[in-house]
Amino acid sequence: MLDTVTRAAVLSLAEELATDDAFRAALADLIAFPTDARDPNAPLQSYLNHVAQGFSAMGFTPEGFRVEGHHFLLLSRIEDDSRPTILGYAHGDTVPGMAGLWADGRDPWALSVDDAQGRWYGRGIADNKGQMLVNMTAMQAVIATRGSLGFNAHVLIEMGEEIGSPGLAALCETLKPRLKADILIASDGPRIDAATPTLFLGARGGATFRLSLRRRTGGRHSGNFGGALRNPALELAHALSTITTATGALQVKGWLPDAIPDAARTALAGLTPAGGEVDPDWGAPGLTPAERIHAWNSAEVLAFSAGDIAHPVNAIPDIAEAVVQLRYVTGIADDDLAAALRAHLDAHGHGDVTITEQGARFRASATPADHPAVAFVANALALSHGRAPVVLPSLGGSLPNDIFTEILGLPTIWVPHSYPGCSQHAPNEHLPATLLPEATRLMAGLYWDLGTASKSALGIS
Repeated sequence: MLDTVTRAAVLSLAEELATDDAFRAALADLIAFPTDARDPNAPLQSYLNHVAQGFSAMGFTPEGFRVEGHHFLLLSRIEDDSRPTILGYAHGDTVPGMAGLWADGRDPWALSVDDAQGRWYGRGIADNKGQMLVNMTAMQAVIATRGSLGFNAHVLIEMGEEIGSPGLAALCETLKPRLKADILIASDGPRIDAATPTLFLGARGGATFRLSLRRRTGGRHSGNFGGALRNPALELAHALSTITTATGALQVKGWLPDAIPDAARTALAGLTPAGGEVDPDWGAPGLTPAERIHAWNSAEVLAFSAGDIAHPVNAIPDIAEAVVQLRYVTGIADDDLAAALRAHLDAHGHGDVTITEQGARFRASATPADHPAVAFVANALALSHGRAPVVLPSLGGSLPNDIFTEILGLPTIWVPHSYPGCSQHAPNEHLPATLLPEATRLMAGLYWDLGTASKSALGIS
């Protein structure tokens, strides 16, 4: 009975903390740092110094690192070596603020509360500053109620996730003995929808390729040469059309997994992904939209260029280019993705197309849906919410999850505190005002239960 009353107390305190003026002020302070990862003058280290102060007040020991020119902060609270150790993760960098494009003249680097809409706006509120503050506040509630977390905790914060997490793998290799943990529990990405507690167990990989076809230098008059001269735009369009079927089903051998694991199918049964904004007849046949996003591979044309679309002239273009992105789950040989695309285009008569991989690549990784820790976390969230969470085998997007699974050897469970319509990489990034205290309550219950859990309950030998 005492445990039940105390657990209820920590949930109540967490919700209270997440609705008071201090929480709003703390969130405003985080958003006020213009931490655009692409801006060389962004105050990335200043942001980490600010965060370190908050965690230090909770009994965490901060230590800063700079790897390959990028900023990191490790925060540690070790209570008892016999207890489980939980690794948390967050990133303080953001995409550009996009000032001037936000509705109602909002400043992206200032917290804006719209009571009429029930929304809080600001760059990073969803991705990922607000999510970090939720978890931090939940830990604060547990420490205030119990006097301790009841487990050991590390929190690793990076400032380059939006540009591919440079230096994170090298840092984790270097700190591997110190980051010895039993499980990663972190928060990023969206829930399945705003009202439904969600957890996901990994992330699809992401690889991006630029396809180029140049036939000559300079355009040629479309009347004088039309019908007798190769048009690279048409040729590249035909090459792109071989990558998927006319209804978006991936066709590149070597880019396709063999099957969806039974545990993943069971977890995804009956789910409607992406807030319901899907075309049910698009993508791999025989799969549900949820399976296509969270358990299968997809290829998308992100950009296509030939000539000047804004000012077309009567000329056959000399060059055409496209950017193609593959999102992929575990189970394919991702060291050979470019070679697989090369072989595919060659086999379809498009050997003249040049392929160049560009940008950072995230590798696919995921924890099995039947891992004991998954059931533990799901049960904790259900107990706090009153509704069982949705369990996704993999986030549709990409995260540096593979660094934690492969380098640190950890099972990974992500509990997101955002939703599909949050506009996190666009103007008007926001969260519903009701989501923040609810998420803080859920995390406080989870951290409370971790504080009494045995290692065997988490699948730790």
